[in-house]
Amino acid sequence: MKKLLYPLAFLTVFFTVSCSDTCERTVSYINYEPIYRTTDEVRSALSFSNAPREINNPGRLYFKDGYMYINEAGEGIHIVNNTNPAFPVSVGFVNIPGNFDLAAKGNFLYADSYVDLVVLDISDPTNITLVNRVESVFSDYNSWSGRWDEANQTILVGYNETWVEDEISMDCDDGGSWWGGRGGWLMAEDATNFSIANQASGTPGAGVGGSLAKFTIYDDYLYTIDWTDMRLFDLSDQTTPEKTETIPLGWGIETIYPYGDKLFLGAQNGMHIYDNSNPASPEWLSTYDHVNSCDPVVVQGDWAYVTLRSGNVCQGFTNQLDVVNISDLTNPFLHQTYQMENPHGLGIDDDCLFITEGANGMKFMDASNLDGITLVDEIRDIHTIDVIALNDILMVIGEDGFHQYSYDCEAKEWSFLSTIHIAKL
Repeated sequence: MKKLLYPLAFLTVFFTVSCSDTCERTVSYINYEPIYRTTDEVRSALSFSNAPREINNPGRLYFKDGYMYINEAGEGIHIVNNTNPAFPVSVGFVNIPGNFDLAAKGNFLYADSYVDLVVLDISDPTNITLVNRVESVFSDYNSWSGRWDEANQTILVGYNETWVEDEISMDCDDGGSWWGGRGGWLMAEDATNFSIANQASGTPGAGVGGSLAKFTIYDDYLYTIDWTDMRLFDLSDQTTPEKTETIPLGWGIETIYPYGDKLFLGAQNGMHIYDNSNPASPEWLSTYDHVNSCDPVVVQGDWAYVTLRSGNVCQGFTNQLDVVNISDLTNPFLHQTYQMENPHGLGIDDDCLFITEGANGMKFMDASNLDGITLVDEIRDIHTIDVIALNDILMVIGEDGFHQYSYDCEAKEWSFLSTIHIAKL
């Protein structure tokens, strides 16, 4: 059963007791009415506009060839010219219903659209076009798991939420354990799995993402993950991806990070390491186990950096950074643990370690001594989710904006460059 994204209903119960064995109760709850669209409606809605739109609900972050591709969760991708990080310029938006993840190589970007994989030509980022669509390859799609009705060709795209008050009669001896509604409850089996990408290491022409990715590219393969599986797409013909294999991974899979010819998968109960020397068929090497929590991972050299976060979505109560020794990939072990506040994503570049702390801002840490990682500086007045640290430029996405900083690992300094603010609906 998948975890719940948010409380499914709020109940206010009033008791009216008579001499009989029946109690009248007033129950207040949120009714979730499913919204469906046909697959034809969803597929025909993909379009590009060179009129930028405001960012409202940012998701994945991806950098390629001087351009930022910022996911608008469930809706599409913002295109930002970032050749000058001090003055980023929004140049367009690709409307992609049901889009949460992306990765790019060469002139082509690959993105999910509910159950489909779409291929976009980004050779001119100011005039992006649809090249191909591989239909019905993500049955367990990101936001509304398992709600694709293949027979009727309809897709669950969201819920209308309304408050409802009901008068109900119940046995007074039931202890008030009423749970349900009139067809409107979003029950646990309908719950969603959000998690809010990857670092394309060693693959010429591929882009770079943050630590919360579910898509990544290595060699001529696109790898995508969901809660339980990894799907492989052969990109030998970049315009015509071919789904080749589905690899069961267990449960609670959240992120994928390539490093060299290895894949590191962050899961709620641990970090899985796969040998990817044969990109067509990754093989499991080992698992580093930890307590249940949200778990992105980045890697540098013989070390993996894993953040564990608490919260309703993440189940556990742990907030920490684990430094894991992976010099023997078949036997990873914990080297050191550092307490954090509420770590989300992270990035590593040389000895500079950056950790996003959600509403608590962002930490800049000195990782030159892994026995004693120290705090260099922190920013408390921004909200941060994920980060890309690349070529002395720090790119950060959060609920309040897309922020950029320059940094110097030798001098252990950083300075503000720019912000594109988030326009909350």
